[in-house]
Amino acid sequence: MATTLQNTITLEEFLKLPETKPAAEFINGSIHQKSMPQGKHSRLQLKLCNAVNQVAENSKIALAFPELRCTFGGRSIVPDVTVFTWERIPFDADGEVENSFQIYPDWTIEILSPEQSSTKVITNILHCLKYGTKLGWLIDPIERLILVFLPGQQPLVMTGDDQLPVLENLPLKITVIQVFAWLKIGK
Repeated sequence: MATTLQNTITLEEFLKLPETKPAAEFINGSIHQKSMPQGKHSRLQLKLCNAVNQVAENSKIALAFPELRCTFGGRSIVPDVTVFTWERIPFDADGEVENSFQIYPDWTIEILSPEQSSTKVITNILHCLKYGTKLGWLIDPIERLILVFLPGQQPLVMTGDDQLPVLENLPLKITVIQVFAWLKIGK
């Protein structure tokens, strides 16, 4: 379960603190500890990053990152998966990915853990959309559904064979059933 660790701290003070495991986020002047990822959460996170990067990295369309801190709009959050279009990825002078991402993701994906607050996660997705994110997913492994968030629209409830929306120009076709099928591993 995510807990509030400290109130009345500035974003600048928060960013100077050492990283924690699980990650802490800065939201509305408070530090909130994320829930420790469990098996289903970790498996979905890994497979989502792999699925996006398999179709997008070599052609320099986009790149997916697990647990990447993004600081923008007065918050510092760590979505479960972030996807950035290639032209928005910050690179340093050596052509390597920057450590610090002071920008919103193009696509944010959150995977709901059993004891995690869905309202906190939805609030983070809405914050991302407010600042320019084009797509948000909230994956609920217990309900076997994915809430899809698009700017200026009501959330979409996706289940079963529903084709999930992805970023424009991303050659990834995936259904809700396919996402949850990743939880079954051959013995």
